[in-house]
Amino acid sequence: MSRFRAILFDLDGTLIDSIGLILSSYHHTLAAHGLPPVSDADWLAGVGTPLRVQLSRWANSPEEMDRLVDTYRTHNIAHHDAMVRPYPGIVPLVQRIRAAGYRTGIVTSKNQEGTRRGLRLVGLEALMEVLVCADSVTHPKPHPEPVLRGMELLGSTPEETLFLGDSIHDLHSGRAAEARTGAVLWGPFGRAELESGQPDYWLEQPGDLEALLLGGG
Repeated sequence: MSRFRAILFDLDGTLIDSIGLILSSYHHTLAAHGLPPVSDADWLAGVGTPLRVQLSRWANSPEEMDRLVDTYRTHNIAHHDAMVRPYPGIVPLVQRIRAAGYRTGIVTSKNQEGTRRGLRLVGLEALMEVLVCADSVTHPKPHPEPVLRGMELLGSTPEETLFLGDSIHDLHSGRAAEARTGAVLWGPFGRAELESGQPDYWLEQPGDLEALLLGGG
């Protein structure tokens, strides 16, 4: 087993492939409110930050923000189960990680309700000991608070904690918390987008994570 004791995972783009649903929900929200469209690249730049942060440029009041969020979530929930799936090999890999004795948790910018829905759909809910969600913290990613909270809940030090994520915001959050970080490249971003996050590990595929944690890496 590796020197790590605790593994913290981002959710969207790391454990579950929900990027298509997220983009669809954002596009639907702007269209439903008569707002001009925004490119996929623009939306993707904010993946890893909370929904309200992403939508803040179109909300001039709390009431407007609530309406935008409600539209997004209604569309997202309606299409969630048909569009979300685990990345290939992820579920059995997490099972093996848990069986090997690692502590596990989620650190995500999604709210707790949506997080549990996604984990439950793909069969990962019971494999996560703690959930740190957007509604669990005051300062979301890229602030270090979410990763610090995850380590606190699992009782692990930064040196023995690995935080895995697919976005630059994940890497900045983990690095600021002084945890070790792993950049997963099976999500929507490549090395060029993540290089500035200075991850400790580059993971091209889930098998690389298995080699690191279970293969003496």
